[in-house]
Amino acid sequence: MTFLDRKPIAVFGLLLMLLAGCDISTTPYDGKSNEEALETVQGLEAATRGNYQIFVGGSGYYYYTKHLFYMNEFPGDNVSLSGTTTDPLFYAYNYGHSPNMGNVETLWRDGYAIIQGANRVIEAIGEESSDKLDQIKGENLFLRALVHFQLVNNFGRPYTQNPEQNLGIPIVDFTDIQERPGRATVAEVYDFIVKDLEQAASLMNEDKNSSYASTEVAYALLSRVHLYMENNEQAIEYANRVINSGRYELVDTQTYREYFTLPNENNPETIFAIKHTKENDHGFGNIGSMYLRSDDGVGWGEMYASKSYRDVLGRYEEDARHAFIEPQYVRNEDGSIQKDENGDPVLEERNGYPKYYVNKFSYQEGIVSLSSPVILRLAEMYLNRAEANAKLGNDQQAIDDVNTIRKRAGLSGNQLYSVGDLKNHDSIMDVVMEERRLEFAFEGQRKFDVFRNGRTMQRDYPGTHLSTGEAAQVIQPDEPRVVFYIPENEIELNGSLEQNP
Repeated sequence: MTFLDRKPIAVFGLLLMLLAGCDISTTPYDGKSNEEALETVQGLEAATRGNYQIFVGGSGYYYYTKHLFYMNEFPGDNVSLSGTTTDPLFYAYNYGHSPNMGNVETLWRDGYAIIQGANRVIEAIGEESSDKLDQIKGENLFLRALVHFQLVNNFGRPYTQNPEQNLGIPIVDFTDIQERPGRATVAEVYDFIVKDLEQAASLMNEDKNSSYASTEVAYALLSRVHLYMENNEQAIEYANRVINSGRYELVDTQTYREYFTLPNENNPETIFAIKHTKENDHGFGNIGSMYLRSDDGVGWGEMYASKSYRDVLGRYEEDARHAFIEPQYVRNEDGSIQKDENGDPVLEERNGYPKYYVNKFSYQEGIVSLSSPVILRLAEMYLNRAEANAKLGNDQQAIDDVNTIRKRAGLSGNQLYSVGDLKNHDSIMDVVMEERRLEFAFEGQRKFDVFRNGRTMQRDYPGTHLSTGEAAQVIQPDEPRVVFYIPENEIELNGSLEQNP
């Protein structure tokens, strides 16, 4: 029996799930009609676009990618919240976690919706094979692996902390919604992710743009996964495959300053991003709305670049990464910047906190609230390789890759590192960690970089994470609050789930 002879499998259930999670008619991941569901190649392609679309979400504030970035980034030390809020992002920021946080529920629910959608496509294809079917199956294997990876990092402890014993998340590679598995160990989840990604890479055969998965996209994620597992040789191997593929290149320094305003498919450095268009711009619900408020009042503008991050960035005025921070100055009636008695510009404040807006999630195509959040980009491959080489004792290789990123940021001469001149850093690893912080600030990597390396999150700067009288909030890598609670509703629905302490 050929693929096209087979009857549709659970078509109605799939479409109900997709329609509940998103508007699958929205480009670029636009869906097709019910009649074209899983019995045809065109239907499988439509269902796959629907799976991508769940990342984007429909209208409103609550959707997967927004909460993913907030939950990944807000517990780090690059951000400073300027006030309290009823939004559950506040509890991600201040580590005041609870089992019924709305953002946690959204991440879990929509994450498993993506996984279930991918499973239905994978199951429908089965062992059938053609170039087109292999590509579709590979993309869904990638999506399934990506979401398992994102969820296990938020709900399970870092892989470097006893992964054979610590619980991760349920592994779901089936379509029977009556099955309610318990949590697999972190090691089991990671092994599953690696297997899915390796198979995905072997199946995909189209060089799609960065809104979609392809072989190199799977390689890039494998580099990150192996880095988190401290499989350093493999992290280097997969980074090399991406770097040497010829599909991507670091943008030049001037273009880099405008990196996040470019449509992702037109950016030669972006490997994979969650494509948003004008039709699915979330406005005040966009990721960037917390980071920036435009002159015409779009956005909340309540989360700023922290003093800690600004101090690191401020060591070199020439660093192009200054372009991603927008200090807000008090203006005179003629539009000029007010100066204090010392001649220094006066910063606007909110609740006494100086406003340093972040624009990495704004201004795509000139629209202040529009952004296609970047998940993987080429700069990470260089810094993954740098970190892995630092851990392997390959100091010169690590420094060379760090300097590649620094040169692209417009730095040169004595602003670069050498093995003999680490510029007051204690180790090569410290150099790499700081460069990762500078390069990927606000992109949702800092929390994981700190805790997976057994380091302390030192938040010794102003912000509402501090209680009255506190000078710093210090989070140790082995504390329970490094990870989020499993959503309370899921515990009630699935008696096999064990809650995090």
